[in-house]
Amino acid sequence: FLHGQGPPGAMGQSESEPQEDTEDTSLTAVLPKLFAEEQLSTGAVLGAMLGLSLVAAIVATAIVVLVRRLRLKKIPAQGTPKYRFRKRDKMLFYGRKIMRKVSQSTSSLVDTTISNASRPRMKKKLKMLNIAKKMLSLSASPSPWQPGGGSRGTRPGPCGLFVTCCPHPCPHRVLGHFEKPLFLELCKHMVFQQCQQGDYVFRPGQPDTSIYVLQDGKLELFLSEPDGKETVMKEVFPGDSVHSLLSILDVITGHQRPYRTVCARAAVDSTVLRLPVEAFSAVFEKYPESLVRVVQIIMVRLQRVTFLALHNYLGLTNELFSHVSSWPCVPPQKSPSWTPLTLPCHVSPAMTGLQKGPRSDFDMAYERGRISVSLQEDSTMATFSRSVSHEAKERKSVMVEEQPSGVHHYNDSEDDTAAGTCLFGPYQGRQTSAIFEAAKQELVKLMKVKDPSLLNNRVLLHHAKAGTVIARQGDQDVSLHFVLWGCLHVYQRMIDKAEDVCLFLTQPGEMVGQLAVLTGEPLIFTIKANRDCTFLKISKSDFYEIMREQPSVVLSVAHTVAARMSPFVRQMDFAIDWMAVEAGRALYRQGDKSDCTYIALNGRLRSVIQKGSGKKELIGEYGRGDLIGVVEALTRQPRATTVHAVRDTELAKLPEGTLNNIKRRYPQVVTRLIHLLSQKILGNLQQLRGPFASSGLGMASSSEPTNPTNNLSTVAVLPVYDDVPTAAFTLELKHALNAIGPTLLLTSDIIRARLGSSALDSIQEYRLSGWLAQQEDIHRIVLYQTDSTLTPWTVRCIRQADCILIVGLGDQEPVLGELEQMLENTAVRALKQLVLLHREDGPSPSRTVEWLNMRSWCSGHLHIRCPRRVFSRRSPTKLREMYEKVFEKNADRHSDFSRLARVLTGNTIALVLGGGGARGCSHIGVIKAMEESGIPIDLVGGTSIGAFIGALYAEERSAVRTKQRAREWAK
Repeated sequence: FLHGQGPPGAMGQSESEPQEDTEDTSLTAVLPKLFAEEQLSTGAVLGAMLGLSLVAAIVATAIVVLVRRLRLKKIPAQGTPKYRFRKRDKMLFYGRKIMRKVSQSTSSLVDTTISNASRPRMKKKLKMLNIAKKMLSLSASPSPWQPGGGSRGTRPGPCGLFVTCCPHPCPHRVLGHFEKPLFLELCKHMVFQQCQQGDYVFRPGQPDTSIYVLQDGKLELFLSEPDGKETVMKEVFPGDSVHSLLSILDVITGHQRPYRTVCARAAVDSTVLRLPVEAFSAVFEKYPESLVRVVQIIMVRLQRVTFLALHNYLGLTNELFSHVSSWPCVPPQKSPSWTPLTLPCHVSPAMTGLQKGPRSDFDMAYERGRISVSLQEDSTMATFSRSVSHEAKERKSVMVEEQPSGVHHYNDSEDDTAAGTCLFGPYQGRQTSAIFEAAKQELVKLMKVKDPSLLNNRVLLHHAKAGTVIARQGDQDVSLHFVLWGCLHVYQRMIDKAEDVCLFLTQPGEMVGQLAVLTGEPLIFTIKANRDCTFLKISKSDFYEIMREQPSVVLSVAHTVAARMSPFVRQMDFAIDWMAVEAGRALYRQGDKSDCTYIALNGRLRSVIQKGSGKKELIGEYGRGDLIGVVEALTRQPRATTVHAVRDTELAKLPEGTLNNIKRRYPQVVTRLIHLLSQKILGNLQQLRGPFASSGLGMASSSEPTNPTNNLSTVAVLPVYDDVPTAAFTLELKHALNAIGPTLLLTSDIIRARLGSSALDSIQEYRLSGWLAQQEDIHRIVLYQTDSTLTPWTVRCIRQADCILIVGLGDQEPVLGELEQMLENTAVRALKQLVLLHREDGPSPSRTVEWLNMRSWCSGHLHIRCPRRVFSRRSPTKLREMYEKVFEKNADRHSDFSRLARVLTGNTIALVLGGGGARGCSHIGVIKAMEESGIPIDLVGGTSIGAFIGALYAEERSAVRTKQRAREWAK
């Protein structure tokens, strides 16, 4: 039984065991999955946490870095500032580096023949050289906002004048005149010349037909004495040039001369760049009107640089001219490689500058010649007029000055019966018309006029009686005089003496007056007929019309000027340099060697001395015509001050060796130098005694200037905000300045109207700079009216200015304008004056200190009471019409605008009242007497009772009201 029941029990047990096995297998399958899922979820959480922490760390680090950078920007740098490597210096550095490599690889250019196999390599070298030139020419453009470097900044780059294409004052004005395409065409003729120590670059006897520029090394320019000795005239450093503009003129006119007394020798191993003057031939044939401009620049250099230094400062007179001219009897010398220029007889209309757009070289020559031209619709003949109208017509008219008494006029329109017999010597019995025609034929031969009809209606026959003054020294409107019979005496006033000396005689067949006609400068001598004389006369305007039709006429006339120069002037033409200094650059520094003297031609310089404590003190400023560094040069002492350019400046440089040579040759120069030195010493003594003493002796032009506003040439007017009536203010100031001297007002609209719509573009930079420089020469002062925003014209105005007038309204809240903030953040070195405008019926000035506290850079301030018309709101057309009527009347010398004009021109009238108790009341009588005599009072000061009376007059500006208030105080 048990045995029988056993199988079922066993069977039941066997059924349950498989169920348990299946449950175990399912658990073992599920549990790993659960554990894997838990591990995956834990890993994901950990990864996410790590990622978030990493992102947070990166964000925190970035925030910390940004915060530190922002803090560094806000915190000003402490300690000594480090000078940065400016872009122009960087370009100059790499340009020089390339030029050094090029100079080493261009040895085959030095007097060697290039084979056909080496031409590809040579092309690569020339391309490299052109790249270097472009880099250097780009670096030559100065930034008006950067502080200056060392005195070496006055010299151009290694290629010197050949790479000076910049629109700013350049060391060689003749080459700087050319536009870049013309300039690069000249550079094709450039040749490298390697010189060992002691080698001659040129010597007497060799043809004088090249311009030399020192790339590296050092040259010495010698003057050969009659006894065979050689004296050093000047030392030539890298970037300097050796040339004579008179020699260049000789080559251009076909009268080539050899070197006679001047030679150049290498003091050390040197590399010289040589430009043959023959290279000008192709340029002038392609651009004939450039010929007139280049010859004009040469003549300007001769008059403004050579004559200014030798006559005005060294006192030389008849030593500068040959008593017998060489041009009538010396035929042109033709070299095998050069012939005189043959230019077309008529210039095409595209070259005449009559078209709209940028002005041509002929228009620049007209401006340089200071000719007032107007255009007429009737082109049949030129009319004689004294008008200075600028009406737009088609043919240019002629302006002729009034003739002195005793001069009779004859022209070719007079018939024989009207003329009768001639009134003078050798032509007795001949008819005037025949004489006139014969004389014109002689003039045609002299001027080499191809079409004699060009002289029709442009030549007058004159007869001057004995004692007649034809033209006086200093005359602006001069003419050409061709002597037919008799002679004209040429006199020049001696420096510091009321005595005239005869320079030379103009004999029959000779011409006089050409230099002043070509340059547009005032006549430097007086022309007088000591006995009856007959001559032909061509006015300046007519002569320029002839040159417009046939530009080559200028060569014949210019050659007559060069032939009249003495050999001494030709030697000085090699030695005296015409140099330029960029704004901010140092001319020389305190402690430098004194090896030359400078004469300011235009621009402005500032003299600063550094004392032992390290503090710098302003000594003075120099303007046009001032002599710089003469004391140190004469005493051979190191430079006492540092002189740097306030703006782009041109100077004449007189080397020490040249000055010593002049003293040995002409001992009377020593007396003149002693006079200049004594003036300087007296000026210093007077400065020690009082601030106004030296101005009474007139030391400003010959010694250290005592008044920074003396001799200003350019003034920029900058408004604080748009509400300032800038246009009316500048017109009022121009009206007041016209009473002192010729004044020109320039705005952006005037520039575009006169020079074309593209005049302010960068491509026209040189022409604009040259034209503005001419205006400074022509006018006593030039006013620049800036735009209300920072435009290219505003930047140009600030860069050109000797003084900047910051104009605001005195009755408004003191604020700082945007343009002023730009001035504060940049290194503009021009003198800055604050001018506050007030209404005639407005309150007295107040809160001036708040205006000044915002402007630490202002050197002074003025309050101006303006007429009502200044604040009237009118359109520009109505404003011009109103001021045209105002300009017809004389300016009121007692107005505040006249006072400002006298301040800007150094003509301020000051009254200082002394003390003395009750007797000081007599000051009121002095003021009343000055008012009755029409003497304006610009500044007033005093001591004790004088200070009281002066303060009353400064507040009331009336002697009557001052007397009333003084009486009230005395009660």
